[in-house]
Amino acid sequence: MRFIVQILVNTLAIFVADYLIKGIIFEGDLLTLFIAGFLLGLINFIIKPILKLISAPLIVLTLGLFTIIINIVLLWLLEYFVPELTIVGFWSYFWGVLIISLVNMFFGTGRKKKD
Repeated sequence: MRFIVQILVNTLAIFVADYLIKGIIFEGDLLTLFIAGFLLGLINFIIKPILKLISAPLIVLTLGLFTIIINIVLLWLLEYFVPELTIVGFWSYFWGVLIISLVNMFFGTGRKKKD
């Protein structure tokens, strides 16, 4: 159930980033948007921990700012797998990562459950 919520939140995050950022263009339909949300969830679940483990010294050295670069790489990977998604320029990636992260923080499953 938690993964389904994460897919929906990722779908919403991609939609919001597409709406707010000029350099992020999504030209697919709603099903493709859900597929992109699913792929972003898989990428974050499988590849992100591996990249964070490999680059742990850089993350510590930059006081956590290197995680933004990791998230940019993961967003680039999503763009590679979803042809309907086009991101133009570094700043579009940067702001896209920030918006997707904020939407995930606000709506995501990362919040602790109330006892």
